Amino acid sequence: MQIRLMTMEDYEEVYQLWQHIGGFGIRSIDDSRRGIEVFLNRNPNTSYVAEMDGKIVGSLLCGNDGRVGHFYHVSVKREYRHQGIGTKMAYSAMEALRKEGINKVALIAFTKNEAGNGFWKKVGWTRREDVNYYDFSLNQENITTFIGEE
Repeated sequence: MQIRLMTMEDYEEVYQLWQHIGGFGIRSIDDSRRGIEVFLNRNPNTSYVAEMDGKIVGSLLCGNDGRVGHFYHVSVKREYRHQGIGTKMAYSAMEALRKEGINKVALIAFTKNEAGNGFWKKVGWTRREDVNYYDFSLNQENITTFIGEE
C-alpha cells in the first residue's frame, strides 16, 4: 500500500470512490472537478490518496485556514477497511499540517455515516458536545447529495 499526495489526475477515480461510501455527502459544485482543483491548488501538500494494486482505495481531503486543519471526504473502499489505511492517511495529513504550523485539526462526519463515526471514535478523536455547527449557503446551486447505504 502506498499513501501519497492527491493530484488532479486522481479526480475521476476518487470521485468514483466517493460514490460508494454510505452516509457520504457530495456537493454539486465543491466536489466537481473544478471545485476539487481549486481546493488542491489552495492546499497542495495536505490531501492524500491510498493506492493498492494500482487502484485508489482511499482518499482524504485536507486543508487549513491558517489556524485549524480540516479533514473532508475521508474514505476507504469497504473491502479495504480495517487495514490501517484511513489511519495512515490521517497521520500523513496531520504531519503535513504540523509542517505548516497548524496545531489542531477538525472534521465533520454526517450522523448517518455510521462507518465514519465509528472509525473516528476508534482512533481516538473526541466528539464535541460543546459547540453548535452552523453553515450558510452562498450558492443555492451547490446541492449536497447523500449516498445511501453501503
